Amino acid sequence: MKLHILAIAAHPDDIELGCAGTLIKHAEAGQAVGIVDLTQGELGTRGSVALRYQEAQMAARLMGVSVRENACMADGFFQNDEAHQRKLISYIRKYRPEIVLANALSDRHPDHGKGGKLIADACFLAGLRKIVTLQEGAPQEPWRPKRVYHMMQDRMLEPTFIVDISSTFLKKMEAIRCYRSQFHDPESEEPMTYISSEHFINTIMYRDALIGKRIGVQYAEGFFSENTPGVANLDSLVLPDMP
Repeated sequence: MKLHILAIAAHPDDIELGCAGTLIKHAEAGQAVGIVDLTQGELGTRGSVALRYQEAQMAARLMGVSVRENACMADGFFQNDEAHQRKLISYIRKYRPEIVLANALSDRHPDHGKGGKLIADACFLAGLRKIVTLQEGAPQEPWRPKRVYHMMQDRMLEPTFIVDISSTFLKKMEAIRCYRSQFHDPESEEPMTYISSEHFINTIMYRDALIGKRIGVQYAEGFFSENTPGVANLDSLVLPDMP
Protein backbone atom coordinates (compact mmCIF):
# COMPACT_ATOMS: atom_id res chain seq x y z
CA MET A 1 0.00 0.00 0.00
CA LYS A 2 1.39 3.36 -1.04
CA LEU A 3 0.59 6.15 1.38
CA HIS A 4 0.40 9.87 0.75
CA ILE A 5 1.29 10.68 4.37
CA LEU A 6 3.06 8.46 6.90
CA ALA A 7 3.08 9.76 10.48
CA ILE A 8 5.88 8.28 12.59
CA ALA A 9 6.33 8.93 16.30
CA ALA A 10 7.97 7.49 19.40
CA HIS A 11 4.87 6.53 21.39
CA PRO A 12 1.27 5.52 20.76
CA ASP A 13 -0.69 8.77 21.39
CA ASP A 14 2.11 11.12 20.15
CA ILE A 15 0.40 11.39 16.77
CA GLU A 16 -3.00 12.00 18.29
CA LEU A 17 -1.71 14.81 20.50
CA GLY A 18 0.49 16.49 17.90
CA CYS A 19 -0.94 16.12 14.42
CA ALA A 20 -4.20 14.14 14.44
CA GLY A 21 -6.22 17.10 13.17
CA THR A 22 -4.02 17.39 10.08
CA LEU A 23 -3.95 13.63 9.50
CA ILE A 24 -7.75 13.38 9.76
CA LYS A 25 -8.14 16.29 7.34
CA HIS A 26 -6.09 14.50 4.68
CA ALA A 27 -7.86 11.18 5.31
CA GLU A 28 -11.24 12.88 4.89
CA ALA A 29 -9.98 14.32 1.58
CA GLY A 30 -9.55 10.74 0.36
CA GLN A 31 -5.77 10.50 0.72
CA ALA A 32 -4.14 7.37 2.14
CA VAL A 33 -2.54 8.07 5.51
CA GLY A 34 -0.81 5.70 7.91
CA ILE A 35 1.01 5.57 11.24
CA VAL A 36 4.11 3.79 12.53
CA ASP A 37 4.60 3.93 16.30
CA LEU A 38 8.27 3.37 17.13
CA THR A 39 7.64 1.85 20.59
CA GLN A 40 4.82 0.19 22.48
CA GLY A 41 4.95 2.82 25.23
CA GLU A 42 5.84 0.07 27.66
CA LEU A 43 7.48 2.44 30.17
CA GLY A 44 4.27 4.40 30.66
CA THR A 45 3.23 4.60 34.33
CA ARG A 46 -0.40 3.82 33.59
CA GLY A 47 -2.05 1.08 31.56
CA SER A 48 -0.32 -1.83 29.79
CA VAL A 49 1.12 -2.67 26.39
CA ALA A 50 -1.95 -4.75 25.49
CA LEU A 51 -4.27 -1.90 26.42
CA ARG A 52 -2.20 0.65 24.49
CA TYR A 53 -2.50 -1.50 21.36
CA GLN A 54 -6.29 -1.56 21.73
CA GLU A 55 -6.42 2.19 22.29
CA ALA A 56 -4.10 2.89 19.34
CA GLN A 57 -6.21 0.81 16.96
CA MET A 58 -9.41 2.44 18.21
CA ALA A 59 -7.91 5.88 17.59
CA ALA A 60 -6.67 4.81 14.14
CA ARG A 61 -10.15 3.71 13.09
CA LEU A 62 -11.62 6.98 14.31
CA MET A 63 -9.02 9.00 12.38
CA GLY A 64 -9.57 7.06 9.16
CA VAL A 65 -6.01 5.76 9.07
CA SER A 66 -5.36 3.12 6.37
CA VAL A 67 -2.71 1.25 8.36
CA ARG A 68 -1.04 1.43 11.78
CA GLU A 69 2.02 -0.59 12.71
CA ASN A 70 4.35 -0.76 15.69
CA ALA A 71 8.13 -1.05 15.17
CA CYS A 72 8.57 -2.46 18.72
CA MET A 73 11.67 -0.42 19.50
CA ALA A 74 12.58 -0.12 23.18
CA ASP A 75 10.66 2.67 24.88
CA GLY A 76 13.14 5.10 26.42
CA PHE A 77 16.18 3.26 25.09
CA PHE A 78 15.96 3.19 21.28
CA GLN A 79 18.84 4.96 19.55
CA ASN A 80 19.47 6.82 16.33
CA ASP A 81 21.97 4.21 15.13
CA GLU A 82 22.35 1.95 12.11
CA ALA A 83 20.16 -0.88 13.39
CA HIS A 84 17.22 1.40 14.20
CA GLN A 85 17.68 3.42 11.00
CA ARG A 86 17.59 0.25 8.89
CA LYS A 87 14.44 -0.92 10.63
CA LEU A 88 12.71 2.37 9.97
CA ILE A 89 13.99 2.53 6.38
CA SER A 90 12.09 -0.72 5.74
CA TYR A 91 8.80 0.91 6.79
CA ILE A 92 9.47 4.01 4.68
CA ARG A 93 10.24 1.90 1.62
CA LYS A 94 7.24 -0.33 2.28
CA TYR A 95 4.72 2.53 2.31
CA ARG A 96 6.55 5.02 0.01
CA PRO A 97 4.99 8.17 1.48
CA GLU A 98 5.21 11.55 -0.21
CA ILE A 99 5.16 13.28 3.19
CA VAL A 100 6.35 12.11 6.60
CA LEU A 101 5.13 13.70 9.83
CA ALA A 102 7.55 13.15 12.70
CA ASN A 103 8.25 13.90 16.36
CA ALA A 104 9.53 17.32 17.36
CA LEU A 105 13.31 17.67 17.18
CA SER A 106 13.40 19.01 20.76
CA ASP A 107 10.86 18.38 23.50
CA ARG A 108 10.24 17.58 27.16
CA HIS A 109 10.40 13.80 26.63
CA PRO A 110 13.86 12.74 25.36
CA ASP A 111 12.29 10.09 23.10
CA HIS A 112 10.57 12.85 21.11
CA GLY A 113 13.73 14.68 20.08
CA LYS A 114 15.60 11.41 19.60
CA GLY A 115 12.72 10.03 17.54
CA GLY A 116 12.47 13.18 15.43
CA LYS A 117 16.13 12.95 14.42
CA LEU A 118 15.95 9.19 13.82
CA ILE A 119 12.95 9.64 11.53
CA ALA A 120 14.54 12.49 9.57
CA ASP A 121 17.80 10.57 9.10
CA ALA A 122 16.00 7.37 8.07
CA CYS A 123 13.92 9.29 5.50
CA PHE A 124 17.11 10.54 3.84
CA LEU A 125 18.92 7.20 3.98
CA ALA A 126 15.87 5.36 2.58
CA GLY A 127 16.65 7.01 -0.78
CA LEU A 128 20.16 5.58 -1.04
CA ARG A 129 20.29 2.60 -3.43
CA LYS A 130 23.31 0.96 -1.81
CA ILE A 131 21.48 0.52 1.50
CA VAL A 132 19.80 -2.87 1.13
CA THR A 133 16.66 -3.74 3.07
CA LEU A 134 14.33 -6.70 2.60
CA GLN A 135 10.57 -7.17 2.71
CA GLU A 136 9.42 -10.80 2.85
CA GLY A 137 12.87 -11.83 1.58
CA ALA A 138 12.86 -9.52 -1.45
CA PRO A 139 15.00 -6.38 -1.81
CA GLN A 140 13.09 -3.13 -1.39
CA GLU A 141 13.34 -0.28 -3.86
CA PRO A 142 14.84 2.96 -2.50
CA TRP A 143 12.38 5.71 -1.62
CA ARG A 144 12.86 9.18 -0.18
CA PRO A 145 9.81 11.19 0.96
CA LYS A 146 9.53 14.63 -0.63
CA ARG A 147 9.11 16.33 2.74
CA VAL A 148 9.60 15.62 6.46
CA TYR A 149 7.66 17.86 8.81
CA HIS A 150 8.01 17.81 12.60
CA MET A 151 4.91 18.32 14.76
CA MET A 152 4.61 20.57 17.77
CA GLN A 153 4.48 18.58 21.02
CA ASP A 154 4.92 19.69 24.62
CA ARG A 155 7.12 22.73 23.96
CA MET A 156 5.40 25.75 22.43
CA LEU A 157 7.95 26.78 19.80
CA GLU A 158 7.68 29.08 16.78
CA PRO A 159 6.26 26.96 13.91
CA THR A 160 7.49 27.09 10.32
CA PHE A 161 3.88 26.84 9.11
CA ILE A 162 0.39 26.28 10.52
CA VAL A 163 -2.45 24.00 9.38
CA ASP A 164 -6.09 24.92 9.97
CA ILE A 165 -7.80 21.99 11.77
CA SER A 166 -11.02 23.74 12.78
CA SER A 167 -13.12 21.18 10.90
CA THR A 168 -11.37 18.17 12.45
CA PHE A 169 -10.53 19.41 15.95
CA LEU A 170 -13.42 17.65 17.71
CA LYS A 171 -12.53 14.35 16.07
CA LYS A 172 -8.90 14.90 17.10
CA MET A 173 -10.02 15.23 20.73
CA GLU A 174 -12.08 12.04 20.39
CA ALA A 175 -8.96 10.24 19.15
CA ILE A 176 -6.95 11.50 22.13
CA ARG A 177 -9.65 10.31 24.51
CA CYS A 178 -9.36 6.80 23.06
CA TYR A 179 -6.29 6.53 25.32
CA ARG A 180 -8.35 6.30 28.46
CA SER A 181 -5.52 4.55 30.30
CA GLN A 182 -3.18 7.51 29.73
CA PHE A 183 -5.29 10.65 29.97
CA HIS A 184 -7.85 12.03 32.39
CA ASP A 185 -10.21 9.37 33.69
CA PRO A 186 -12.00 10.23 36.97
CA GLU A 187 -12.70 6.51 37.52
CA SER A 188 -9.05 5.44 37.28
CA GLU A 189 -7.25 4.29 40.43
CA GLU A 190 -3.80 4.40 38.81
CA PRO A 191 -1.11 6.95 39.82
CA MET A 192 -1.51 10.52 38.62
CA THR A 193 0.97 11.53 35.93
CA TYR A 194 1.93 14.66 34.00
CA ILE A 195 -0.52 13.80 31.19
CA SER A 196 -3.37 12.24 33.18
CA SER A 197 -4.78 15.42 34.73
CA GLU A 198 -7.80 17.18 33.27
CA HIS A 199 -5.62 20.27 33.01
CA PHE A 200 -3.29 18.55 30.51
CA ILE A 201 -6.14 17.80 28.09
CA ASN A 202 -7.28 21.42 28.41
CA THR A 203 -3.79 22.64 27.48
CA ILE A 204 -4.05 20.77 24.15
CA MET A 205 -7.27 22.65 23.41
CA TYR A 206 -5.75 25.98 24.47
CA ARG A 207 -2.59 25.37 22.43
CA ASP A 208 -4.49 24.55 19.23
CA ALA A 209 -6.78 27.53 19.78
CA LEU A 210 -3.79 29.83 20.31
CA ILE A 211 -2.06 28.54 17.18
CA GLY A 212 -5.32 28.93 15.27
CA LYS A 213 -5.57 32.55 16.39
CA ARG A 214 -2.24 33.20 14.64
CA ILE A 215 -3.90 32.58 11.24
CA GLY A 216 -7.42 33.74 12.09
CA VAL A 217 -9.06 30.32 12.51
CA GLN A 218 -10.56 28.52 15.49
CA TYR A 219 -8.03 25.66 15.83
CA ALA A 220 -4.74 24.80 14.15
CA GLU A 221 -1.60 22.66 14.45
CA GLY A 222 1.95 23.95 14.11
CA PHE A 223 4.75 22.21 12.20
CA PHE A 224 8.48 22.68 11.77
CA SER A 225 10.56 22.08 8.66
CA GLU A 226 14.36 21.91 8.57
CA ASN A 227 14.14 22.91 4.89
CA THR A 228 12.38 26.06 3.73
CA PRO A 229 8.95 25.21 2.30
CA GLY A 230 8.12 26.87 -1.01
CA VAL A 231 4.94 27.70 -2.94
CA ALA A 232 4.29 27.79 -6.68
CA ASN A 233 2.84 31.30 -6.56
CA LEU A 234 1.28 33.77 -4.14
CA ASP A 235 -2.21 32.36 -4.76
CA SER A 236 -1.05 29.12 -3.11
CA LEU A 237 -1.04 30.95 0.23
CA VAL A 238 -4.71 30.71 1.12
CA LEU A 239 -5.57 32.92 4.08
CA PRO A 240 -8.90 32.99 5.93
CA ASP A 241 -11.32 35.80 5.21
CA MET A 242 -11.07 38.37 7.96
CA PRO A 243 -14.15 40.38 9.02
